Amino acid sequence: MKKSLIFVLLAVLLTACGQVKGAVVQASGAPIEGLPGGEEFGMTREELVTNIETVESQIAACMQAAGFEYIAADYRTVRRGMVADKSLPGMTERQFIAQYGFGISTLYTGLAPQLSAETIPAKIGLGELNVAIFNSLAPTDQEAYNFTLFGENIDATFAVALEIEDFSRTSGCTRQAIEQVFTAEQMAAGYYNPLDTMIRQDPRMATAITEFTDCVNVAGFDYAHPDDIEPDLRQRLDEITGGLPVEALSSDALAALEELRAEEMALGIVAFDCESKIIDPVEGRIERELYADPPK
Repeated sequence: MKKSLIFVLLAVLLTACGQVKGAVVQASGAPIEGLPGGEEFGMTREELVTNIETVESQIAACMQAAGFEYIAADYRTVRRGMVADKSLPGMTERQFIAQYGFGISTLYTGLAPQLSAETIPAKIGLGELNVAIFNSLAPTDQEAYNFTLFGENIDATFAVALEIEDFSRTSGCTRQAIEQVFTAEQMAAGYYNPLDTMIRQDPRMATAITEFTDCVNVAGFDYAHPDDIEPDLRQRLDEITGGLPVEALSSDALAALEELRAEEMALGIVAFDCESKIIDPVEGRIERELYADPPK
């Protein structure tokens, strides 16, 4: 499930008590047997750091082999891009959603992320050095650079794909590097985080999901689970734009894009409030129970 502000605050509290989110450790420091990590793709914090740095190194090597310069972004840079997925610098998650919805169709331009006037997650996750390298290139070289780095979907950067736990749209050197580090199961479009699976199977979560569905239905939206919303919006956006820049879209496509943006804006705040009120408290309770120290 997408990480909420409540979940972030929980991580801070756990850290203050000597238990880092994602480390999956008991108070003694020993791993909790049989439980996945609390980070993306069921990784522990240590695994996340190692895998990010390994992927970035592989991306840099791939780009160099193709004749382009790319500086491997460090963990902090990629993590900033991931966190910015729903909270740009200076904005809370709710403020972001009130202004941009989920940031999918509302921030879509079809332009290279490095050229975006907005400080979008994809741009943040690439790091200032790589943005500067890209901007120093001639336009034709920029196109070749990004095709080598991202393939067809220039919005599918490593930081963004890692945050949404969906590598299926990645391509180019980014995809090649990810394949060297992550499993075939994790690469699949239908992958579901093992921790999320455990939480979703809890009867209390099943009840909460039903209540969430009812909550968004009252506002006129038909989603059975909060995790279904963003993939649906991304698929619909791809169908409308085909990855083309906004200025290259037909009048019909532009009208459909504006309609999708209006729907996303309305849906975003409704889903956020329903999830914060119904899903997050139950999810936090189950997760605390899963990672609590076993009885002595």
